[in-house]
Amino acid sequence: MAHPTFSVIVPVYNRPHELDELLNSLVHQENRDFEVIIVEDGSDLRCDDVVDRYRDRLDIHYFFKPNSGPGPSRNFGYAQASGKYFVVFDSDCIIPPSYFNIVEKSLHQYQWDAWGGPDRAHNTFTAVQRAMGYTMSSVFTTGGIRGGKKRLGWFQPRSFNMGISRVVFEKTGGFRFDRFAEDIEFSIRMRDAQFRVGLIPEAYVYHKRRTSLTQFYEQVFNFGRGRALVGKIHPGEVKLTHWFPTTFVFALISMLILPFLSSSLFFLALTFFLFYLLVIFIHSGIQNKSLAVAVLSIPAALIQLVGYGSGFLTEWINSDKK
Repeated sequence: MAHPTFSVIVPVYNRPHELDELLNSLVHQENRDFEVIIVEDGSDLRCDDVVDRYRDRLDIHYFFKPNSGPGPSRNFGYAQASGKYFVVFDSDCIIPPSYFNIVEKSLHQYQWDAWGGPDRAHNTFTAVQRAMGYTMSSVFTTGGIRGGKKRLGWFQPRSFNMGISRVVFEKTGGFRFDRFAEDIEFSIRMRDAQFRVGLIPEAYVYHKRRTSLTQFYEQVFNFGRGRALVGKIHPGEVKLTHWFPTTFVFALISMLILPFLSSSLFFLALTFFLFYLLVIFIHSGIQNKSLAVAVLSIPAALIQLVGYGSGFLTEWINSDKK
């Protein structure tokens, strides 16, 4: 039996409903030259019943293992894979029908060893989810480092939409971190090994992220922690952009003190702060064509910056104590 071109690896933890939506989107792929490997990472709420419903529609394999985090779970899936290329999706993604055709065309054209693609908001996503998606990719919050635009420098694939060749896995061993920026750390090692890594802008996925702003804060806090961990393992990989959220946190704290020091400086800082939020509101409204998403992008942006900055600073301080 011929091996498929692609092996799709999906780690999942207590999210059977999300997995159902992902698998349904894979059924409708125009290019069906792939297998699907589901790695249940020690879930209490298992998804084997969901997988069983797709066995006659997909070449699908299910594995249950003790909980270890998404990084080791993806490595586990890689070890079971039979394809030439390994593709990782998060369980909360929906894949457009043309995804594998687009990837295959780009692989033939550029001979990528590894690749990544951006994420978008599906029309079924809530306004809160769309606002969180905006703030995670906007140039005004993350500097566009998680977006789908071509830019100078090398590209870091993100694990919600990442592909690697079998050769990359065999030479790198896959992910080293169990969670928190494990994809960034892996990307750095791929770059250092001189693999050809690229962005495929048209190979996007619909990524739900979280369903509430509280969950979003926890997520971005851990993103901040992860970036600090990457900086400790790979000196020089923390750039000015990554310090911006922490600087933002200090700026907010200083605004609480400024009224007691200088009213003029306080009003100047407040004016700049309100102007910044206005820019986010306008930009999000234009990009999303929704007043509700534009309004929700303001608290989402504040949560993204404060959460990431706090997580980054917390991990940086704790690492120095070790």
